[in-house]
Amino acid sequence: MRCVGTVIRGIRTPIIKENDDLATIVVDSVMSAKESEGFEFRDKDIVAITEAVVGISEGNYVTADDIAEDLQNKFPSKNIGVVNPILSRNRFSIALKGIARGMDKITLLTSFPSDEVGNGILDETLLDESEYNLASVITEDEYKKIFGSWIHPFTGINMIDFFRELIESEDCEVEFVFSNDFKTILDYTKDVLTCDIHTREKTVKILEGEGANVHGLHQVLAEPIGDSGFNPEYGLLGSNKATEEKLKLFPKTGDGLVREVQKRLIDLTGKQIEVMVYGDGAFKDPVGKIWELADQVVSPAHTDGLMGTPNEIKLKYVSDNKFADLKGDELKEAIKNEIRNKDKDLTGQMITEGTTPRRLTDLIGSLCDLTSGSGDKGTPVVFIQGYFDNLAND
Repeated sequence: MRCVGTVIRGIRTPIIKENDDLATIVVDSVMSAKESEGFEFRDKDIVAITEAVVGISEGNYVTADDIAEDLQNKFPSKNIGVVNPILSRNRFSIALKGIARGMDKITLLTSFPSDEVGNGILDETLLDESEYNLASVITEDEYKKIFGSWIHPFTGINMIDFFRELIESEDCEVEFVFSNDFKTILDYTKDVLTCDIHTREKTVKILEGEGANVHGLHQVLAEPIGDSGFNPEYGLLGSNKATEEKLKLFPKTGDGLVREVQKRLIDLTGKQIEVMVYGDGAFKDPVGKIWELADQVVSPAHTDGLMGTPNEIKLKYVSDNKFADLKGDELKEAIKNEIRNKDKDLTGQMITEGTTPRRLTDLIGSLCDLTSGSGDKGTPVVFIQGYFDNLAND
C-alpha cells in the first residue's frame, strides 16, 4: 500500500538570463533531479515554470523612457489621473517613474484602506474613529493629518510618501486623492490611466461611458516602442522591477514553451507529463491581509491536461454520514469503493461540499508559488507527483 500522496519538489536550475534556451534548461534540470533524487516518472506528473524566468529568457523588457513615450502618445495633455495602482515598489515603482517622466502632472487616486490586493495604506482603527468612512473622498491634506504617520508593518514605509518622492524626482507635479469610487477622478481630469488588475475591463468601459480619454495599464506597451519589449494582451500588467530603469514584462511565449517541454519529457520518459507556467498564487495572507494574486492570472500557459476543476468527494462528509457506523479497514475500503464509483461530474452534489471549487491551474499554481517562493531558493521549476491521485490509488 502506498503511504505517500502528493509530492512537491523545487528543482534547482542554472541562473537564467536573456536569450537562454529555457526549454533545454528545464528538461535537463528535471532529468538531473531524477538522477540525483532517484525518483521515477509517472503519468500525470507536472512540471511548472515560474513566469519570471520565462520573461527573462524572452528578453521581454521595457524602460522608463519607453513608458514615458507611450504615455505621451496616449495623453498629449500631459496631465492625467492615475487610478488604483497597486501599492507595491516591485510591481509599480518603475512603471510610475516612466509615467511621471512623460507627464507634467499626475492626480493619483487610490482606494482605501488598501489597494485591490490588500496592500494597506492607513490605520483602519483610525479610520473607524474618524469622521470618514469607505464612501468618503479624502484629500491629501486630510490623509496627512489623520493617517499620514502610518507605516506598513512589513515594508517599513509609507507608500504615499514613497510615490510622492518618486514622482517629484521626475519633475512632475502630483496630487493624491483617496476614494473607493474610481469615477471621482473625473472631478480632476478627463485623461485617465487605470491601473487596476482584475477589474480593468469594467473600469475602462465605465470611464469611457463617462466621456473620459482612458487607457488601462494593460494597454501601455501592448505594442513595442522602437525595439522595446511588449505584451499584446497585458501590457505593463504583471510586470516586475528589473533595474532602477527597467521592467520585466509578463511573458508572451508561454504556450510554445509548455508544449515544447512536454514533448521533450514525453519522448525521454514515455510518460504523459503536464507542463505549466505559473505566476502569483491565489491566496491571502491572514496577518498582512495581502491577497497574493498581483498577476492578472495564476497560469498564463499550460498543457491541456491541466484544464478543468477537481472532481473530488469530501472524505469527512462520507465518513460522518454514509459510513458513520464503520471503522478501521472496513471504513477505508468502503470509502475507496465510493471514490472508484464516483460520477465523472460531481457538480452540485452534497458529497463535494467543502472541497475547493477552483480551477486546477489556480490550485496547482498557488502550490508552486508557495514552493518556489520569490527569494533565494533557486528553484524556478517545480516538479509535482501524485497531484491527481486519491485514496483509491494503491
